[in-house]
Amino acid sequence: MVHLVTELSKYLMIILFALYTYQCFAVLKRNITPEKQRRKFHQQIFYMYAIHLNAYVVLYLSTKSKELIVFYLMQVVYFTIVQLCYSIFYDRASRLVVNNMCMLMMIGLIVLTRLSVDFAVKQFQIAIISMAVTMLIPFLISRLKFFRNLSMVYALLGITLLGAVAALGVVSHGAKLSFTVAGITIQPSEFIKIIFVFFVAAMYHESTEFIQVVKTTAVAALHVIILAISKDLGAALIFFIAYMVMLYVATHNIGYFLSGLLCGCLASVAGYFMFSHVRVRVLAWQDPLARFENEGNQISNSLFAIGTGGWFGMGLNQGMPNKIPEVKQDFIFSAISEELGGIFALCLILVCVSCFLMFLNIAMQMKDSFYKLVALGLGTIYGFQIFLSVGGDIKFIPSTGVTLPLVSYGGSSLLSTLIIFAIIQGLYLLREREENEPVKKKPKKKKKKGGRVSHEETVKIHGTKVQNFD
Repeated sequence: MVHLVTELSKYLMIILFALYTYQCFAVLKRNITPEKQRRKFHQQIFYMYAIHLNAYVVLYLSTKSKELIVFYLMQVVYFTIVQLCYSIFYDRASRLVVNNMCMLMMIGLIVLTRLSVDFAVKQFQIAIISMAVTMLIPFLISRLKFFRNLSMVYALLGITLLGAVAALGVVSHGAKLSFTVAGITIQPSEFIKIIFVFFVAAMYHESTEFIQVVKTTAVAALHVIILAISKDLGAALIFFIAYMVMLYVATHNIGYFLSGLLCGCLASVAGYFMFSHVRVRVLAWQDPLARFENEGNQISNSLFAIGTGGWFGMGLNQGMPNKIPEVKQDFIFSAISEELGGIFALCLILVCVSCFLMFLNIAMQMKDSFYKLVALGLGTIYGFQIFLSVGGDIKFIPSTGVTLPLVSYGGSSLLSTLIIFAIIQGLYLLREREENEPVKKKPKKKKKKGGRVSHEETVKIHGTKVQNFD
């Protein structure tokens, strides 16, 4: 009976998630009316809770644990409160971003519950605290204007925190990633990447002159060098790509962009020879099966899991995802592919892509260059992190140890991603307010009868502005 329910539920979840994913792109059509948009968002919410209920019914039938019922109900209350808070306090916020944020967190909690209930509970506790912390951010971003004036504060804060990790951080998988304060493990690079984006945006909002580019590049390079010294090369790569994209958009200078890419390529080659754990990952990527007993174990088991799952998956609790080391952090996409199927995994990627497109859409529509660059930088970080995480799991690129935002286990990753989503919501609110504000007409100056035009005045001759110098 349990096997039959599990088998049927996986197909139902695939159908529901495919419908949810379709709505992610259907709401972006240009000719869609606000009423149709609202209806599609409500449909998304229905699909979301249906997937959630379906998954926990299967997990309960497989484990017979009454604790799962309580845990499920707590999650329903939590996500309902999140939806209501955005509806009440931020009624003009992007509903698509809110729905996708909740959907991705739901999938993460479902998979983590299957892998380890204890880790799922910890992640849920972090999610509650994180949401409480970030709920005020959209208001602050949309109302306060001083963020663009703190460029040096961002630089000093980022470099200081990264330096502290390089000096005092705990080594994990060959890299200094975190330190522990009062029993809580914190990975500062997850938050510094947000500060870094604000720094670059503030600098290029001030000026895009050559000297400003040199100063900004020097500080950005210092961030990347400290991360390289800490051997946190995944984060260093994210910082580098985000900076290159922001540099090109701010300056429109292809020479800067190509020079940066050349330096990045040279640094990658140097990193291969300097760091042994980088060579291990590259060797594992080249031929994981030949090194199955050692460095190729993770990627080999990841590929086995994805291949075993096929298009429709094995069903929840029917696979063996725990054979993959670090499955809860780095390889959670493989666990999803094994038990929920390749179609479900592809829909997950498309949901992430719809978030990325919303970030870019907001960036393109912002009038202020500072906010435009902030949205672009955060969108680049989010999109590139998904690429690194999924690409490493499917052996498209060497594994970088990067988590899948909102899905993988990790308190710092979850909090930093929720901060990014909250900032984007703040920018969305700011854009909505700018569009709805009436344009103030400047009072017309009365022309003086007779007399000469002073040197301060500008006159128009055949539509061309001409300055009259006496």
